[in-house]
Amino acid sequence: MRKQSIIILTLLATVAQTLGALDWYSSSPGDCWHREKAVKWSQIPQAQAITISTQHAQQIDGLGGTFNELGWDALCCLDESQRQEVMRQLFAPSECNFTYCRLPIGASDFAMNYYSLNDVADDYEMVNFSIARDRHILLRYVKAAQQFQPTLKFWASPWSPPAWMKVSNHYAGCYDNDKPNHNGMPRALEQELPTTGIKMMNGVLNAYALYFAKYVQAYTAEGVPIEAICIQNEPCSTQKYASCTWRPEDMAYFVGNFLGPRFEHDGIKTDIYFGTINRDNPAFTRVALDDPKAKKYWRGVGFQWDGKGAIPYINKEYPHLKMMHTEAECGNGSNDWGAAEHTWWQMSHYLRNGAVVFSYWNMVLDQHGTSPWGWKQNSLITIDTEQKTVTYHPEFYLMKHLCHSVKPGAYRLVTPEDNEQILAFENPDGQVTVLLVNRTDQAQTLSLNWQGRYLNLQLKAHSFNTIIL
Repeated sequence: MRKQSIIILTLLATVAQTLGALDWYSSSPGDCWHREKAVKWSQIPQAQAITISTQHAQQIDGLGGTFNELGWDALCCLDESQRQEVMRQLFAPSECNFTYCRLPIGASDFAMNYYSLNDVADDYEMVNFSIARDRHILLRYVKAAQQFQPTLKFWASPWSPPAWMKVSNHYAGCYDNDKPNHNGMPRALEQELPTTGIKMMNGVLNAYALYFAKYVQAYTAEGVPIEAICIQNEPCSTQKYASCTWRPEDMAYFVGNFLGPRFEHDGIKTDIYFGTINRDNPAFTRVALDDPKAKKYWRGVGFQWDGKGAIPYINKEYPHLKMMHTEAECGNGSNDWGAAEHTWWQMSHYLRNGAVVFSYWNMVLDQHGTSPWGWKQNSLITIDTEQKTVTYHPEFYLMKHLCHSVKPGAYRLVTPEDNEQILAFENPDGQVTVLLVNRTDQAQTLSLNWQGRYLNLQLKAHSFNTIIL
């Protein structure tokens, strides 16, 4: 009897300790990542309560941002200690804790210029395939991150195949109306929608499948294993930078008859995703997912931009596939609180609709924040390359609120479907993390119900909050 009493008292003490131990971090304009005073559990709610279920939703693969050439170029303007500190802030588990990041295959719109990993025309055997340029730029960026996050995972996508594989023989998808002749694309070669920009020829498709296989093998040899690939960045759009349109039928044909069999033949375990889809019509995605030959190879779907309108349907209709958020909407360089609140909406929308990955776009840019094609965009961090100063923007702290305490393997916990201001997760070790946002102009009183006990919180106006139970 005495032994049983000791066991019961020990369990009660453990429960009390668990319920009493919590950290609360808040960020509001001018006061970011502030540790709030301790709050106590109560038996009585002081406001209408939001209940966090113990029911598991999807399991999180990881969270992070995107490596681009212009980011590393900006970082190289800092001295070694400054650069190390930026990378520590992004990747160290004690800080932002990015765990799963995106890589471009060849040029993205934030590369220094057009390039692919094989620009030798008609090299169907990929004799001239090379990642030499990446070793000098992108991979140095990656290696700097791995110093702080050795288990960092990666997924990758091309913005364009090598130009010689395309019907236009050009990297861009359309004429540059803002700066005529700037991108070298004649108006006569613009791709018409809905058509496919790659040459649908046996030799080209075989070569492109080999291109993907060699990419995965080459990066793995560099200590950068690729967990997944999306076949094409935004296949539904023609852009004045590197881009390529695909009909879903043609993408499925390529995967079912060339890429999937190539990966099987070479023993490549990298997952193949349909994406990154930037169209809100779920019928576009269904065409590829239902293809008889390709369906055995699909492991997931990646969505960005207008794809936010399709993910709620595809997530429900294809529960055997993983959903991925592939790119946060990049704004126009404001880097302000409003941009962060918009990114919260994306974060909440995609994660509540099954995304197992959330990928921010540019982690680092210089003070201009502008691509070679003239689009000024947001970034988590700005480096003034003249003054050698570093600025952390509101979106950096928003990402920290999500990533700092949500580990790979965590499960999202079910929260009210109609409430986009809350997300909750249970980590593999049982730790529970709750994210709350107040996007109004007034402080907000909120009661959080966790297993019949309440946290009565006052959220600052325009604030992001992380509660670690």
